[in-house]
Amino acid sequence: MNITKKIRGGSLLARALHEKGIDRVFTLAGGFCNPALEGFMECQMPVVNCPHEQVAGHLADGHARISRKPTVCLVGPEGFANAIPAVMEAWGERSPVIFVTGSSTLKRTGAGGFKEIDDVAIAAPLTKYSESITDGERIPEFVDRAYKIAVSGYPGPVHLSLPVDIMFSSFDVEVGRQERPFEWVAKRPPRAWPDPAALESLLKRIAGANRPVLIGGHGVWWSGAEAKLEQVGRTLNIPVFNIPYHQKLLGEEREAYMGLADIHQYPPSKFAIEESDIAIMLGGRLDNQMNFGNPPLFPASTELVCVNGSHEELEFNRAADHVLLSNPGAFLDALLALPADDAWKLDRQWLDLNRRKRRDWVAATLAGLKPETDEAAATGGKMHPLQLALDVQDALGENDWLVFDGGNTHFWSEIAVNIAGWYGKKLGGILHPGSFSMLGVGVSFAVAAKNTHPGANVVLLSGDGAFLSGGLSVEVAFQEHTPIVVVIDNNGGLDCISQQQERLFESGKHFATDFRDIPFHTMFEGLGGHGELVETREQLGPALKRALASGKTACVNVKAKGVISPIVLATTSKRDKASIE
Repeated sequence: MNITKKIRGGSLLARALHEKGIDRVFTLAGGFCNPALEGFMECQMPVVNCPHEQVAGHLADGHARISRKPTVCLVGPEGFANAIPAVMEAWGERSPVIFVTGSSTLKRTGAGGFKEIDDVAIAAPLTKYSESITDGERIPEFVDRAYKIAVSGYPGPVHLSLPVDIMFSSFDVEVGRQERPFEWVAKRPPRAWPDPAALESLLKRIAGANRPVLIGGHGVWWSGAEAKLEQVGRTLNIPVFNIPYHQKLLGEEREAYMGLADIHQYPPSKFAIEESDIAIMLGGRLDNQMNFGNPPLFPASTELVCVNGSHEELEFNRAADHVLLSNPGAFLDALLALPADDAWKLDRQWLDLNRRKRRDWVAATLAGLKPETDEAAATGGKMHPLQLALDVQDALGENDWLVFDGGNTHFWSEIAVNIAGWYGKKLGGILHPGSFSMLGVGVSFAVAAKNTHPGANVVLLSGDGAFLSGGLSVEVAFQEHTPIVVVIDNNGGLDCISQQQERLFESGKHFATDFRDIPFHTMFEGLGGHGELVETREQLGPALKRALASGKTACVNVKAKGVISPIVLATTSKRDKASIE
């Protein structure tokens, strides 16, 4: 007599995810999810238990961004409500996180079951796919579908809801194997290939340009085409820019890389785009960051081209003069083939002009910073946040990772990265909040960077407000023995918002944005880490060295000066602007 082995639905889910090659799960363990946790334990999959579901989501997101592979965030029903900010952050950056909810019982749906929420409907606007598994025998099928959707076209988060009665019910271990596909392993996702006629027509236009610019977005990163982007810029003499808030594509030390396509944080981009005769936006959206493709950012005289790897993204680029459905890597290959066909004539004049503009901006910015730094040194005053960001980078090697988080802290850090890159500074990688500019992701992203690069130093430069938003996640660094260094740009409040209020409010004052003097460094010491207080610039370098050498999760709490960043200054006018948009 043949006896078929039975396993719980949660274990069936775990096995299906394991077979897809998932190598990390993040969770806050709860009773609804115990069968899945048992399955992950049996599959010997690493599971990180987090102090909060939002932390679990941000860790999964950070891991996926770095590895460019799907990860799993497993939560209970009420925990899924806590994880929504992480779903939104992953959605903004197109991060292929598989969010799984152990949800309320299927048997009593709609009757007020224990912890019953409509998690599928809640997740739908922020994911590529959100579905409830109502038949346990189809668990592998739903996992297969969710995984493929997460990685196809431009990737993005997906959501599966597994009711608790199905989670605990038993099923044949080989359920579903009699139907195609018989193997549930991950396969390389299909990629969009450009229509030959459309590609040829577009290449002719680009080849005739005298002042082209390339603006890279998240699609370049997720298609793994950043090396080709750098090669195109360097060999074809095209200045390359990065869409704000999206994953850094090239090291700022690269010859053709100029910086952000942001006229406030990198003013020379205004010159480049205004003077360009063709602007090629690759793997990005004409959204608020790009003024929806309209003047004055893109003048009417500039031909605007958008190349995207999925039709959903093309729909956001209706303002473009020309659109092309193509995997970014395939399009870059076509550009790189132009010199071989003697179809590319552009010399270095345009690229060198943009490099001079960048050099002059770097010099002018540092010249403006010097009096502030000199005065602080003479009086024992607080550091300028730009000087802080530059000095933090000085402590890092070319394999180390830098994470930044916050409002003004983020903006000043972007400027510092560009300046340091001009002088040849190399970093192993950079992470920061995505298009929603969400505070509190920094610690989770830093832990993710340390998880994936255990031999590298990982330093987070965080505003005090950002740390208060997500600092609880630092417990994961202690628990998982993944030491990171947190440098807090401590200016005593939500400075970015304060500065907006002072220009918006009739009184010229700010309101409800101050913090008390919080001893962040002693908090780390209490948790078993290393902590130091820094009040002057001369104390910073030695403190950073000691923190990195400690081998512990460490905090360098820097009393920094509150200085309005260029983007806030340029886009906030008294009583007319309520935000920095």
